[in-house]
Amino acid sequence: MGLLVRIRKEWFIIGIVLVILSAKLQPSVGVRGGPLRPEITIAYFAVSLIFFNSGLSLKTEELTSALLHVRLHLFVQSFTLVFFPLAVWLLLKVLALTAIDQWLLRGLQTVSCMPPPVSSAVILTKAVGGNEAAAIFNSAFGSFLVRFIYLLLVLLLQLGSSSSVPFSSIFSQLFMTVVVPLILGQVCRGFLREYLERRKPPFGAVSSAVLLMIIYTTFCDTFSNPNIELDPTSLLMVVLIIFSIQLSFMLLTFAFSTRSGSGFSPADTVAIVFCSTHKSLTLGIPMLKIVFEGYEHLSLISVPLLIYHPAQILLGSVLVPTIRSWMTSRQKPAAFQH
Repeated sequence: MGLLVRIRKEWFIIGIVLVILSAKLQPSVGVRGGPLRPEITIAYFAVSLIFFNSGLSLKTEELTSALLHVRLHLFVQSFTLVFFPLAVWLLLKVLALTAIDQWLLRGLQTVSCMPPPVSSAVILTKAVGGNEAAAIFNSAFGSFLVRFIYLLLVLLLQLGSSSSVPFSSIFSQLFMTVVVPLILGQVCRGFLREYLERRKPPFGAVSSAVLLMIIYTTFCDTFSNPNIELDPTSLLMVVLIIFSIQLSFMLLTFAFSTRSGSGFSPADTVAIVFCSTHKSLTLGIPMLKIVFEGYEHLSLISVPLLIYHPAQILLGSVLVPTIRSWMTSRQKPAAFQH
């Protein structure tokens, strides 16, 4: 029984492994022009469904309630939008001198440009008892309404410089498959709010299932190309680098948000630590699929993001008891003062 519960809880991570293995065994099914027709079904319908689903599940009232905490939002957004990509860019200048696969390193740069996830950052903030509304605001609002244009520009600057990039077609596809479905989802939510709150549809599970399809077709393309090989040493190095980045950035945001005069409460600090360091796989993979459509190394660029997602959940889950006890100890003195 314990094993079944565990499998049910970690089904998405297990699913990633299974779809990659399936792609390895039978890549012809999900390649461009194959039976699944991913150039149409994935590039347009699957990506649109994920963002429509996000718009439908997004509680607008929760975002507006968190809107006024401007200093916290500025801290998270500037760390995620500016500091994170710049720090990783500088790190990659050093790592470029090593033997690590260049496409995996480029994938690390794309990870640094991703917005925070709506799911894991909020779930972990809630588990600790942090400022959940602020976490929702920064994850959702930042991801959907601000970040995608910035993300596109950074990806094109970092990875598109070596080839001619069709800016207009990428922007129009982003608009049609990201912005339009998102707005439609929010409009539909306005009409269906009572039904959605009563029935609580499994939005997360739907997005995750669609995401597995995208990952599957991406790796089908890779495994059908005989020129692409994944170096195990490079892969191990990237895993270690990702854990190091996450841990050091969590410590850095914690140190900044708890220093005297910062003006942040312990609950705010929890939201800051998770939102500033987590990156969205749900948004990231479809974005990469749009921006790097036709790249033969797309799956290698995707690998660091596929590693980053379970790594942030694992590290966050391990640290939850420690952060919770820290927050409890900090809140007790404040309670006595009142």
